[in-house]
Amino acid sequence: MKRTPRDIECWLTDKDGVLLQGDVPLPGASDLINCWVDTSRRFLMLTNDSSYTARDLSARLEQAGLIVPEENLWTSALATADFLAGQHPGARLYVVGEVGLTTALHDAGFVMVEEDPDYVVVGETRTYSFEAITMAINHIIGGARFIATNPDTLGTSPTGVLPATGSVIALITAATNRRPYVVGKPNPMMFRSAMNRIKAHSETTAMIGDRMDTDIVAGIEAGLFTVLVLTGITGRKDLERFPYRPNLVVESAAALRKML
Repeated sequence: MKRTPRDIECWLTDKDGVLLQGDVPLPGASDLINCWVDTSRRFLMLTNDSSYTARDLSARLEQAGLIVPEENLWTSALATADFLAGQHPGARLYVVGEVGLTTALHDAGFVMVEEDPDYVVVGETRTYSFEAITMAINHIIGGARFIATNPDTLGTSPTGVLPATGSVIALITAATNRRPYVVGKPNPMMFRSAMNRIKAHSETTAMIGDRMDTDIVAGIEAGLFTVLVLTGITGRKDLERFPYRPNLVVESAAALRKML
């Protein structure tokens, strides 16, 4: 039986390019979120940015004009903490990252150390130091397992692009010849942990994204109903380049809202 948007009980959505462009809400974003709230639909906004706690991110979204409670946010930091809690509860971690990552790991019961860690965990930060990266490299060479929150190589700022987590893990990989296990999108692990959080089932869950090579392919691999929104990275003319297709292509969040 072919699924439609009205069959969907739980929604996972990307943030940038779907609901926001920079700090500006995209057309229909607020109406779509309000529709899910008004109809008691379970939903999570997913982001690979591990630098903010869910509470801080909720406050930033409110400043931008979107009301998203912190319990409806799922960051790569939270997904990484969830993954490690299932793998090695109480492990000793050497962490390179911001408060969003350290808070998620601390709340999950982990201890952050400078010496003899079980894992090196690298996430997003604006304050990478040569000393911290050097220590991470030496811990990995010494036997610590290597985890990263997300693979994104570039972020954005008011002055242009910034090196993101993927750029730093490339540096560490070059120095250690070890590749990290990356938890965030497009790893379906990010989607499965999000679905577990809201008790969702793949048959009645949708993933909304603006990129065929991350959001959509990971949604397909997780067995979800996939919706490509054309307000971000992937344009309609780009669809022919990919050997897979989303279930639905819409011009914007506003167009999707009209289908619910």
